[in-house]
Amino acid sequence: MQYGKITAIAKYVPEKQVSNHQLAEIMDTNDEWINSRTGISNRHLAVTENTSDLCTQVARQLLAQSQTTPAELDFILVATMTPDFQTPSVACQVQGAIAADNAFAFDLNAACSGFVYALAMAEKLIRSGSRKGLVIGGEVLSKILDWQDRGTAVLFGDGAGGVLLEADDTAHILAEKLAADGKRGLSLKSGGASGGNPYGLAAVANEPLQMNGRDIFDFAVRDVPKNIQAVLNLAELETSMVDYYLLHQANQRIVEKIARKLKEPLTKFPMSMATYGNTSAASIPLLLHDEVAAGNITLGSNQTLVLTGFGGGLTWGSLVLKV
Repeated sequence: MQYGKITAIAKYVPEKQVSNHQLAEIMDTNDEWINSRTGISNRHLAVTENTSDLCTQVARQLLAQSQTTPAELDFILVATMTPDFQTPSVACQVQGAIAADNAFAFDLNAACSGFVYALAMAEKLIRSGSRKGLVIGGEVLSKILDWQDRGTAVLFGDGAGGVLLEADDTAHILAEKLAADGKRGLSLKSGGASGGNPYGLAAVANEPLQMNGRDIFDFAVRDVPKNIQAVLNLAELETSMVDYYLLHQANQRIVEKIARKLKEPLTKFPMSMATYGNTSAASIPLLLHDEVAAGNITLGSNQTLVLTGFGGGLTWGSLVLKV
């Protein structure tokens, strides 16, 4: 049996940065209001780039770091809720851009849980015979926001991060626990565009992202700690045996509440939303990259991580990972 092992990690964010103070120039908000409620101070926003551009930059970095040729890739998975088009997928655009002619490619939309879902799926591909593949989370959320709605526009940013997953003789993903509840799905929605069917649905406009913040907050602090505990039980690990918990970077208060519920020190919960805002499927790989770059996490060290995503769908899920 072969298993998936992360052997390289990369990120790419647009050059343009917009601070809370700059947002206050175009909408009725201020730095104190945003920061005290979310922990967000800054975000990167795409100007001319789209989701496939960000993800292609990540893919090229991963190949360069690992000295992997495009022809060696068996698959490319992109987690995103903001593709360039309905079709082709972002993953197919990346595959074409880097000339990975032997790789199959597809997108996965689980919103803010997307990277965790995609990494879990990629592990199955490795176990079924694939040898190397890219798993990327990428978003250009700025293109789906209502920039007159300060309740959502201040929260999100653009970016991409990803990993190279290679076959290894040792299991590195020790357990997974993925979940969904479509009955609560309309708490966070986007899109819904239709050209109009003369035999059915009337035409509707492409709706910007809408979110019931209280519903999402309550869902996260109630269901996510249970999910983390469940995946640790599957891995037969205690919370104290985890080196770091890498949670989706939605809101500092959510992370703090989850840490308290797990009775774990906040030092085990690194955060990067101050720099990037909420980047949906990109947030966990961005955080993982930055923790590796800072020397807190080292690939090949056998450190134990819990990766946890939660958000639209509603979806949520956790992986126990040995890096």
